[in-house]
Amino acid sequence: MKEPHKYRDLEPERIEELFSNYLLENWSYSKVDSFARNEKAFEMSYIYRQRGRSSASEVSGSAYHLALKHYFRQLMDGVIVDLAELQTIAFEYIDDVEPTKWKIQKTTPSIEQCKLKANKLTTTLLNNFLSEINIYTSDLKEIIGVELRIDEFLTINGVDIPLPCHGIIDLPIKTNDNKIVIIDHKSKASFTDEKDLKFSIGKQAITYVKLFEAKTGLKVDEVWFVENKNSENRDKSAQLSCFKMSLTDDTRRLYEALLYEPLKRMLEAISNPDYIYLINESDNYVDKAEIYEFWALTMIAEVGDFSIPASKKDLIAKRLKKVRDVSIATVSPDVIRRFRAGASEFIQYDLTNKNMTEQEKIEHTLRTLGIIVKVQHIFKGYSSETFLLEVSAGTNISSVFRYKLDIAAALNVASIRIGKDLFVHEGKSYLAIESSKTRDSILLYDEKYLKGDKIPLGIDNFENVIYWDTANPSTPHALICGSTGSGKSVCIINILEYAKLLKYDKIVICDPKFEFVKYAKNSKISVYNNILEIEEAMAEMVEEMNELVKNGGKRKTLVIFDEFADAVMSSRSGRELDTYATVEVGLKTKTVKGEKLKSLEENLKMLLQKGRSSGYRIIAATQRASVKVITGDAKVNFPVQICFKVPKEVDSKVVIDEAGAESLSGKGDGLIKSPDYNGIVRFQAFYKPN
Repeated sequence: MKEPHKYRDLEPERIEELFSNYLLENWSYSKVDSFARNEKAFEMSYIYRQRGRSSASEVSGSAYHLALKHYFRQLMDGVIVDLAELQTIAFEYIDDVEPTKWKIQKTTPSIEQCKLKANKLTTTLLNNFLSEINIYTSDLKEIIGVELRIDEFLTINGVDIPLPCHGIIDLPIKTNDNKIVIIDHKSKASFTDEKDLKFSIGKQAITYVKLFEAKTGLKVDEVWFVENKNSENRDKSAQLSCFKMSLTDDTRRLYEALLYEPLKRMLEAISNPDYIYLINESDNYVDKAEIYEFWALTMIAEVGDFSIPASKKDLIAKRLKKVRDVSIATVSPDVIRRFRAGASEFIQYDLTNKNMTEQEKIEHTLRTLGIIVKVQHIFKGYSSETFLLEVSAGTNISSVFRYKLDIAAALNVASIRIGKDLFVHEGKSYLAIESSKTRDSILLYDEKYLKGDKIPLGIDNFENVIYWDTANPSTPHALICGSTGSGKSVCIINILEYAKLLKYDKIVICDPKFEFVKYAKNSKISVYNNILEIEEAMAEMVEEMNELVKNGGKRKTLVIFDEFADAVMSSRSGRELDTYATVEVGLKTKTVKGEKLKSLEENLKMLLQKGRSSGYRIIAATQRASVKVITGDAKVNFPVQICFKVPKEVDSKVVIDEAGAESLSGKGDGLIKSPDYNGIVRFQAFYKPN
């Protein structure tokens, strides 16, 4: 049963009024600890949501936690997970860290080296964990939960705290002697001294205990902090150390009192819009240059420049204005800007703060990594920019590909695309780098772009219109792939609208997700939604095509098959395609097996292979880049391959045979591979408002 709390049961209006007095919506141990250690770092991270970059060891620690979360969740179901499976989970997490989130240091001067170090450290941690798993399991009777996320109002040191506490409990368990234990995983470069642990860890322990007890009603007997040391002990001793903290009434009171003092000070600070957060110059846990850069930013930036929740924007905007007005009264904006530029000089290799052009950032980044290049041309498109690099003689061009993420970090984007082939411009070959940009205009659909039987798809960064030439025998069919929000459906709509102008004899839309039902009103457009209707329509088209081929006829027909991969997977197969007929044998009737129907996939393949000569043009679109459907054989039938943004590199490779679509910006930013173009071309698709 939960202990009484005067704020927990307030009416929603009163709760909202209460929260409006604070710059934060909750508190946590990490926030209290950050405030006690360095108030300015707390302000940067938690009030303005300006997160610092993460070192390889910090990323490794997060990957390790994620892998352990998977291990213990599987263990709850009686499944033992091996090292390879844990490594896969951890490595995927490391690979997904955005380039702008890595902290470049002297020992790891490139993002590739950051990743290598993070992978190496994580492998060591996971090996240690599995080798010494008995530290967890020798006294384990039951796993109560894994990574429990809890938000509760708490009473600390006898005081009802007016904000809920947020926390994640790594591993609550029940031991063989029925003790309730909270286990916290920690990855370390060296073990923490036990004398320091007794007091320093108490505040964290009591926070977790109070949260867990408020949520579950179970009383916690002990808290274990299991440290995993990522550097090998010379004496080959254990790499895991378990510090067990017993919770008596006296220790509970002591730890609550220790926690209450910094918590009270933090609450006073975040409820006072005039509070001045001080910088702790002796704090070795934060990058002082980042802190001073943040301080300067608060002097000249607006609230919209920070990732602040909508509920807190007005409150923080008032604080920001007041702080800035007071500071500018004594320090001019020019001085602050010069100070900011000076502070940024101390942030190693972080070019996002430098007063450099994008061209200079690319050149500087590669030069620091021993690669001499010169950006000779820059072309700005609707959603991306293309930089043409002249690579110095004697430089191995493939080495540039190794540092894609470092270039992305310098340009402050999630990722970049480097063309696999050299790009020829004005008779000279260059290495092309493409970077997403903030879109400042929309490329609208316009009938003027239609050229004969060439259907306009969009415009590339060199202001060329990109076409699907439906009259070219080499480009009869197109494959389109893209995840939700990528622009796939908008592209199909544009093609449909242009196709209507080309006066096709017949347009057929197979639409299992009901996205194109509005076109059913058009007498020349047939729309099929039910999977059985789609199968029958495809079979009928194959019959019509066979008749046309037999008689040497031609009929201008456009077939649009949206989400064809899902449709093929859910269509009938095997015995479901058997047909039966009732026949009379003498005075009796019997059921006999008839001719087997062809599957949806078989009929689609026949239409693709034989239909081109009789006037059929087919677009097959899908969200899922499934190798089960988009096989090498299937792609032979789609000479034109269009890929919008997809989740992973492997998806891009399935569709266009190379990476790149995972780095697109969405909303019509696409890549096309076609016999009509040399290599893969990036373009912005047209948009037609409803």
